[in-house]
Amino acid sequence: MRFDFPTLIVLLVLATGLIWAFDALVLSRRRSIALRAKEAGGELLVPAAPSRIVEYSRSFFPVLLIVLLLRSFVIEPFRIPSNSMMPTLLTGDFILVSKYSYGIRLPVVDTMVMPTGTPERGDVVVFRYPGDMKTPFIKRIVGLPGDRIEYRDKTLYINGEEMEQGPAVRYTGYGSGAVMDGASLIQERIFDHRHPILIRPGAFSRETRDVVVPEGQYFVLGDNRDHSRDSRYWGMVPDEMLIGRAFGIWMHWDFGHGIEWGRIGQSID
Repeated sequence: MRFDFPTLIVLLVLATGLIWAFDALVLSRRRSIALRAKEAGGELLVPAAPSRIVEYSRSFFPVLLIVLLLRSFVIEPFRIPSNSMMPTLLTGDFILVSKYSYGIRLPVVDTMVMPTGTPERGDVVVFRYPGDMKTPFIKRIVGLPGDRIEYRDKTLYINGEEMEQGPAVRYTGYGSGAVMDGASLIQERIFDHRHPILIRPGAFSRETRDVVVPEGQYFVLGDNRDHSRDSRYWGMVPDEMLIGRAFGIWMHWDFGHGIEWGRIGQSID
């Protein structure tokens, strides 16, 4: 079992819930008996009021439980730490991820309890990096199980079909993304889905040839194609490592560059 923030929340919920329950079922009865004995002229042998730790548990348990339920089954927030998904996502974007798009999973153990949908090509997904289960990554799914994927000459091919790229225009970067100023901004089509990508003409771009996506796994790419470590480097993403589908930006705060108000409320396509 990994130890991360969701694990910590589960442990805190269990601890505060058990303390509260023990007080309600055991300690409160002892206090009632002691108070009745005192009223009858006896000696008070137990505290007349709950301890401070019990009061804290009563206060924090409902809040922690709500946080756990929301993060586990509804929505979880993440912050984008790098430029690998430019221009769709920028460093400093705070995004919302739907935890129920692909299925309801138990927290910590990630066991599927209710399938609710399947990933599609073009989905922007958050997942656990196969080489480090504690690290959440975000990329775009381009290959489904059974697909044959090629990426060569900065062009994506799926099952032998070239994915159309629109005319290139000059990209103007700002904030931490200023390093990509002057790159080519291109609209890529993955069958019925269109999204923007960045390509730096002349820059090295990792290629992959004739890779078949295994059952239960997905091939992912970053939209900043020449500056993304993705399935071209470390392989597929297993279904059980998917955390959810990114769907919206609720804040943008690029440290050192401030808040970009215009990005707040944008959807992620």
